Amino acid sequence: MQETTALEALNAKLDRLIDAVARLAPPPLPENALTVADCFVWTPETRFLQPVARVNRVELELIRGIDRVRDILLDNTRRFAEELPANNALLWGARGMGKSSLVKAAHAAVNAHAARTASPLKLVEIHREDIHTLPALLSILKASDFRFILFCDDLSFDQDDTSYKSLKAALEGGVEGRPDNVIFYATSNRRHLIPRDMIENERSTAINPSEAVEEKVSLSDRFGLWLGFHKCSQEDYLEIVEGYVRHNGLTIEPEELRRDALEWSTTRGSRSGRVAWQYVQDLAGRLGRPLTAGE
Repeated sequence: MQETTALEALNAKLDRLIDAVARLAPPPLPENALTVADCFVWTPETRFLQPVARVNRVELELIRGIDRVRDILLDNTRRFAEELPANNALLWGARGMGKSSLVKAAHAAVNAHAARTASPLKLVEIHREDIHTLPALLSILKASDFRFILFCDDLSFDQDDTSYKSLKAALEGGVEGRPDNVIFYATSNRRHLIPRDMIENERSTAINPSEAVEEKVSLSDRFGLWLGFHKCSQEDYLEIVEGYVRHNGLTIEPEELRRDALEWSTTRGSRSGRVAWQYVQDLAGRLGRPLTAGE
């Protein structure tokens, strides 16, 4: 009887020990379900592609003042979706001129016009601080039957940042290179992704200045498309404002709209698509009307 009681006590202790060890083990990694959405955000801690149910974007026809770069990126995206040769793209230049908006709008436009039998193009956003995890992300994407736009917004590198080497290898420089079903789009305020004073500092302090600068500047060479975004003119700014006003059905006299919008840009010290959208938000609020398009 005593032996049975002792055995039961021992079994109870073993059960508690097993439960404790199980709690110490990391939870199982979530399974990536790429069919549930067209847009995802990469979370490297769990190697999970978080679906985005509602993407913050505008329709392609509302993006004004950048017609040529819009058409180039749209054509490149369409060719990639059709499994034709296409380039990685760097969208660089003035703030607020629609760089990230264009990437998201081009993705939506290509999917909207794709054949019903075609697989939708997927957009995956990777944050700047997670660039060093690109190899892990690419290993997941290349095993899929879908095609992916890998998107990094506001990409840039500072003096002591070495994660640009991961990006160089992932784009084209590694043994495997970029998977055929992945293309990389990035936006940046800097054409070479690093600040000008950093380039000058490398030239002035390096034993071989040209090689020191070349290593960092060569990163932008991995992008076959360099699409420049410049500050918009007054007329372009007003055209953007008018497009938002028409799309959202806001009622205001043309002269009042022109005067009001110009005053708004003057108080902001700049003219851009972002400033235009901020003005339209303010206008709609004053008119008591909801908006159907985002910046």
